[in-house]
Amino acid sequence: MRIRRVVTASALTVVLLAGCGGPAEETSPSVPPLVPMSTPPSTETPSPTPSVTPSMTPSKVADTLCVRMDPTLVQTTLAVPVANIQPKAPPPEFDIPTYDVCQFALSASPDGPVLRVGMSVLPATPAMLAAAQKAYAAHPREPAKPVQIGRGGYGTSTFLVFLSLGRMYKLSGPQATLAKYVALGREVLRQGAGLMEADRLITRPDCDRATAAAEKVLGAPAMARRDGQTPAGDLVCGWVTSTSVLSTSVRREPDAKALMAPIRKAATSQSIPLGDEGYVDTATGRTTIRVGDDKIVDLVPLPDRKINPDLMTQFALAIAPRYTR
Repeated sequence: MRIRRVVTASALTVVLLAGCGGPAEETSPSVPPLVPMSTPPSTETPSPTPSVTPSMTPSKVADTLCVRMDPTLVQTTLAVPVANIQPKAPPPEFDIPTYDVCQFALSASPDGPVLRVGMSVLPATPAMLAAAQKAYAAHPREPAKPVQIGRGGYGTSTFLVFLSLGRMYKLSGPQATLAKYVALGREVLRQGAGLMEADRLITRPDCDRATAAAEKVLGAPAMARRDGQTPAGDLVCGWVTSTSVLSTSVRREPDAKALMAPIRKAATSQSIPLGDEGYVDTATGRTTIRVGDDKIVDLVPLPDRKINPDLMTQFALAIAPRYTR
């Protein structure tokens, strides 16, 4: 239990934070429920769905793009030792758009490289593809090139994004070539027709408690929800619209206090009374809370923008007890 007294712009007084039930208490499956998805006619003919690798139990693996893709094609294209489907779905990739993700492990090491295959949670348009490409070009790690796949796309030697059948797809992984990622993208196109769509509302009670405050930050009701947990068992919450996202997650860091130093000193940081220390970045809205010596909680609105710090503080107050016990 932690009690901190700080006066904020909204005349906040004493805040008492106590832990509530965490993700370990959840009994919901790690793979989201599926609902039928109607798809427009496609001129492409899907190739036969490959069988699941012998190490997997088919009844416990959802029908994802990774299950449908040919693992031998993945292995040979990327020139890796193995391409094994990971049965436990990782958290979504919170971005604009947000992607539901499945993964191939590309080595025998649990910390080895992976190929991530994502499909946008919400329907997408050519305008959204263009906006995503423009956003990447503003801060490129490697110049992206346009590619002719689906209804158009772009990529580099480590990722490919493209539009097809009203959804955006993203493949990302180890260093290769753009041509190799395009080859894998074409496999996604062959296997994606008729894939079941995950339910738009995948929720957890611990996240539900902050929905009203989250939607004030978003400025609109969430069109989709993506709640779950990290591989370490920490709670993940996500509220998604077609133009904005608000997510919460945890980083486990051996020296969390040192990592907070630049945030603590930033001119745009505004202190909030949460955890051992917490700050709202008034330039981006991002909120960072340290809990103990090895835990950092990230509350991330996208796109980065100036957000009333009182709104982020109220959201942080609503969600932080799930993380600060």
